[in-house]
Amino acid sequence: MAGQQPPSPPPIEDAVIGLIGMGEMGKMYAERLSKGGKCARINVCDLPERFEELQEYCKGKSKVVPMRDGHLVSRESDFIIYSVEAAYLDRVVAQYGSSTKVGAVVSGQTSVKAPERAAFERYLPADVNVVSIHSLHGPTVPSDGQALIVIKHRATDEQVQWVKDLLSPLNSRYVDLSYDEHDEVTANTQAVTHAAFLSMGTAWRCMGTFPWASGRYIGGIEVVKVNIALRIYAAKWHVYAGLAILNPTAQKQIHQFAQSATDLFKMMIQSREDELRERVYAARDFVFGRSGDSSSEDSATPILLSDSALDRFAIGNPSPTQPAAPPNSHLALLAMVDSWHQLRIRPFVHLALAATPVFRFWIGVAEYLFRDEDRLKAAIKAGGSAGSEGVAFSSDDAEFVIAARGWSDTVRYGSFDAYKQRFDETRAFFEPQFEESRVANRDMFAFLASEPIRTAVQK
Repeated sequence: MAGQQPPSPPPIEDAVIGLIGMGEMGKMYAERLSKGGKCARINVCDLPERFEELQEYCKGKSKVVPMRDGHLVSRESDFIIYSVEAAYLDRVVAQYGSSTKVGAVVSGQTSVKAPERAAFERYLPADVNVVSIHSLHGPTVPSDGQALIVIKHRATDEQVQWVKDLLSPLNSRYVDLSYDEHDEVTANTQAVTHAAFLSMGTAWRCMGTFPWASGRYIGGIEVVKVNIALRIYAAKWHVYAGLAILNPTAQKQIHQFAQSATDLFKMMIQSREDELRERVYAARDFVFGRSGDSSSEDSATPILLSDSALDRFAIGNPSPTQPAAPPNSHLALLAMVDSWHQLRIRPFVHLALAATPVFRFWIGVAEYLFRDEDRLKAAIKAGGSAGSEGVAFSSDDAEFVIAARGWSDTVRYGSFDAYKQRFDETRAFFEPQFEESRVANRDMFAFLASEPIRTAVQK
C-alpha cells in the first residue's frame, strides 16, 4: 500500500540470513555466522550447476540451508548479502532483486560500490532496505578485529544496528562510511598496493627466476615482497580486477604508480642521482614527515621493527654461506611513496580507518625503508648509480617498470579478459610455491595481527 512503512526487522534470534554466491567469502560468512548462534538460519545459493556441490558442503551445518537459486533465497530471507564478483553483480541483482522479501535489508559484499549502488537502485523494489558491507580482508584471514565497512544507504539507524548485531559473530571492527567514501578509501588502501605486488610478480615471471632463488631477494623487506606477491597470486583474479577496473579513483592511482615507477627509473638509468634523491626525499617528507620532527608520524612506533622479525617468514632455505644480496634500489617502494606524494594521499589516515592486512604490511615496509636514513640512502645510491656503474637490480627494475605499465594499461582498457590472462600467466609460474608460501603467510599475518593498529594520524 502506498505510504505504508515496511515492517521492522525481526528479532535477531528469529532472523534469516540469505547469501547469494558461495565463493570463498560467502563460505567464510556462512561458517562464522552459523557458528555464532545469532540468527535462526542461513539460506545459501550458488550457480545452479553447483547445487549438488553446495548440498554436499552444507551437510553437517545445521543452520545452513542450500537453495537452488537466488529467488528462493530472496523471498525467504530477512537480510540478503550478494556475495558475487563485482563484474557480474548488476546481472545477478537484475535476475533476483524482484523476489526480495518485503521489508528485507539487502547488502553487497563487493570491493567497489558505485556499480553496486546503481544495481540496487535500479532493480530492488521500493519496499526493500539497503545497508551494504565490505570486509577488508580475504577469506583466509580471520575476521576478528578486521575492518568491516558498513554503508547506510536506504535504511533507518535501527536497521543499521540490526545488521551490525547480525554480523557480530564475525567479531570485526565496524567502520561507517558512505558509498563514495568507501570507494575512495579502498582505492587508497588497496588499488595501488595490489598493482605493486602484481607488477613484482609479473616482473619475476618475465625474468624466469623465482626471486628467492636468485640470491637478490633474501631477508627483511624482501620477505614481505615475496610472500605477499605469492599470497595475491594464490587468490582469485576477480578479487583484484573489479576493484581496479570498476573504480575510477583506483584507475587514476594505478596509472600514477606506473608513471612514478617510470619517472624514477629514467632518473636511475640516466645517473641523475641528485634529482632522484630530491624527489624521493620530497615524497618521504610528505608521507612520513621530516626526519627528527617529533610532531610528525616519525615519532610513532613503526609497524615493522627489524629484519629479524621478518626473516623468520622467509621461503626456502638459503645457504648460510650465501653472499649478501647486492644493493637494491627498492623501486617498487620508491614508486609507491612517490605516487602517494603526487596524488596528495595521506596513507596513515587510512591505516587507522580501514586498512587491510596487506596494506598494513606494505606501508610497514615502506616505512621501514624510508625511516632509516642509511637504508634509504643505499637504495637511492643503488638506483642512481645504475647508468654509470651498473647494479644487479637494473634489469629487474626494467622488468618491473614494463610490468607496472602493462597492468596500468590493462586497467585503463577495462578488459577483464586481459586482466585474467595476465594474472593467470604469472599465477601458473608461481603455483608450485603456493603451499610453502601459505604457511609463511599464515605465520606472517598472525605476527601482524598481534601488533596494534596505528592510531596516530599524520597532520
